[in-house]
Amino acid sequence: MSGATNFSFANLHDVELATHAAAGERRAFGELVRRHGSAVRGLLRRMGAQASEADDVAQDAFLTAFERIAEFRGEGAFAGWVKRIAARAYLRRLHKERRLGPLAEDVADEPDAAAPDADAAIDLDEAMKGLSAAERVCVTMCFGAGLSHAEAAEALNLPLGTVKSHVKRGLEKLRARLAPGDDASLAGRRGNG
Repeated sequence: MSGATNFSFANLHDVELATHAAAGERRAFGELVRRHGSAVRGLLRRMGAQASEADDVAQDAFLTAFERIAEFRGEGAFAGWVKRIAARAYLRRLHKERRLGPLAEDVADEPDAAAPDADAAIDLDEAMKGLSAAERVCVTMCFGAGLSHAEAAEALNLPLGTVKSHVKRGLEKLRARLAPGDDASLAGRRGNG
């Protein structure tokens, strides 16, 4: 296919693109990067990476994905597969730079972001800023990158219960920030769990 100059990969499904990429068609992989690059960078930003670091880690993740594209079988979404690669790459970077240590502790001393004005619109990225670093990383890994609690615990080198606690507290804070008018039902759910 690389000889066909008018061929467009834009209309192909991710699995078809991955098949072409595994056969050596770089333009097919380029289309995957175009489709999913901003989502991968967004995931990394939610995990706490600064913009330039998110760009670097996303690039590394896509290089790894390109090298391992033959391993992608299409059993799940390509976006989820590359996000897991990116999340693990970011965590390796944090471990290497020894910035991950505070996640093992209960991060109760981090200030919560001010509660949003009831009339103010808030988005997920803004709400994520109100979580502690541990909550943000755990929630992002489990819901943004699609890792199980056990996979996140292994990647973070934390006890499974600690990851579950960070995810639970993080989700409660997100619910409260994203649906401030629903505080009564949230309080009722807390009492039942």
